[in-house]
Amino acid sequence: MAEIVFSSDLDDVDWAALKDALVADDFDNLRTPDQYRRSHENSHAVVFGRCEGRFVANGRILSDGVCNAYLVDIWTATPHRRQGVGREVVNRLLATVPGQHVALFTDDMPAFYRTLGFAPQVGGMSRIVGEWLAGG
Repeated sequence: MAEIVFSSDLDDVDWAALKDALVADDFDNLRTPDQYRRSHENSHAVVFGRCEGRFVANGRILSDGVCNAYLVDIWTATPHRRQGVGREVVNRLLATVPGQHVALFTDDMPAFYRTLGFAPQVGGMSRIVGEWLAGG
């Protein structure tokens, strides 16, 4: 298998290609390519993984810069799973928030996050303000 190249550079991202890769792997949450761009630009840190120029991994972390952070959009393309790619993305993001409490939501990968030291916490809640992605 070809080498995966990791980057945090936003300047060379083809946002439509990222969106296409997420859709193809059934990991799309209906954001437009421009909304993906804005989401990444407004994050504390981002990581992209590419194999032969194609997106195969992505992740972001939000942070207040002091004590609280939140992992979002952690994705590894299905053919590249169980090879350390997701672990590399998460570890690179966690390295940007030393000393901070890091939270995340996951429906289908709790076992993976446990291997990275995360533990379930009771009491989490969320809501959508108005209509999903209404702010365009």
